[in-house]
Amino acid sequence: MRPSRFSGEQIKGALSQVRGGTPLVSMCRTLGITQTTFYRWRRKYGDGRATDAHAVRALEDENHKLKQLVADLYLERQVLRESLTKQKAVRHARAPK
Repeated sequence: MRPSRFSGEQIKGALSQVRGGTPLVSMCRTLGITQTTFYRWRRKYGDGRATDAHAVRALEDENHKLKQLVADLYLERQVLRESLTKQKAVRHARAPK
């Protein structure tokens, strides 16, 4: 397979222009490529959605971990409060009258 006459930056620029609203047919004519080549580029270099999906997934994972931490801290707090309440009740019961 022969190397592309376009650099990665040129390809990404063309992809972003089509994403921005430039008609695909017009962009292909300007570059002198077929639509199949353009779709191949889009699959290879991405159209921006794949990286967005990856970022969203990473944020969802981080959010899940943070929610789990908050839940663990809340449970720990509840246990400490209950033990403190029990200690006060024991001290109150032992106090001389």
